[in-house]
Amino acid sequence: QVQLVESGGGLVQAGGSLRLSCAASGSIFSINVVGWHRQAPGKQRELVARITRTGRTNYVDSVKGRFTISRDNAKNTVYLQMNSLKPEDTAVYYCNAIMDWGNEYWGQGTQVTVSS
Repeated sequence: QVQLVESGGGLVQAGGSLRLSCAASGSIFSINVVGWHRQAPGKQRELVARITRTGRTNYVDSVKGRFTISRDNAKNTVYLQMNSLKPEDTAVYYCNAIMDWGNEYWGQGTQVTVSS
């Protein structure tokens, strides 16, 4: 089992930056992929970025060039650096871990609000 705790959300003006953190504990060595997802009011949850155990990263087109996912293995933490934020990035951001055997775990979410 894995526990995920997100932090770093907040209110920022358009064009600003935030860095989200996802701290993992538990069976961390069995985590295959960590992803950041977001859900805006009235919209479906979408995958924003993910990073695999081998360091491979993927991004949704709308954040390419603005967001960067990275990890610090020593701290068991995955980060999402968000630059050039836009009002449409406003959402609750969730961290997700996919295990080697297929189970998924979610954090509680952190609110990101971008004002215009």
